[in-house]
Amino acid sequence: MDLLRAALVGAPGTPYHDGLFFFDIYLPPEYPYEPPSVYYQSGGLRLNPNLYESGKVCLSLLNTWTSSDTEVWNPGSSTILQILLSLQALVLNEKPYSNEAGYNKQLGRAGGETNSVSYNENVFLVTCQSMLYILRKPPKHFEALVKEHFSKNAETIFSACNTYMEGARVGCALECSGNGHDEHIEGSSTGFKIMLAKLLQKLVEAFSYQGIDCSRFQGKK
Repeated sequence: MDLLRAALVGAPGTPYHDGLFFFDIYLPPEYPYEPPSVYYQSGGLRLNPNLYESGKVCLSLLNTWTSSDTEVWNPGSSTILQILLSLQALVLNEKPYSNEAGYNKQLGRAGGETNSVSYNENVFLVTCQSMLYILRKPPKHFEALVKEHFSKNAETIFSACNTYMEGARVGCALECSGNGHDEHIEGSSTGFKIMLAKLLQKLVEAFSYQGIDCSRFQGKK
């Protein structure tokens, strides 16, 4: 076996939460002495500095990103599982803005944190667009998985969208839902709310087309 396909679910607390992300993995003849090649099924969308529209994945473990010796592929200890965990924990993380080269130094400063919040808003919008893409064009042999995932998580996704449109910061939907606004958390931007409202209606339509009951979400703004 030299071709694999992996599906990762965006973790809670990140702007990728409840999203579904597919990666194709090729094991070259030199494996494990050479790292696998990984292709991200982007749908033409850019939702992370390390994941390109072309499908390229920048990760030190894959030797596609310059880093220290301890992070590069090691034939004696590196594994495919390690790559997948790195993608989920280090790439699809809470503050992907810090993945941009040099931008991590801005975090902790007022300007950097503001930029990170704005970046997360855009990432969540693109994550919603990726949901639409996957629902309309699920990877071959993964059609049932896609439908099951979004059927199971529809309520969480729509509740998060409504929580964000009420002013909660992206990534804190679970903490904020049911408790109103957290006075210690800055609200989301007006432009983000407008764009999300438009995407939400498209998501409801796409979910409904898949036979997912969205009647309780119809008409919500």
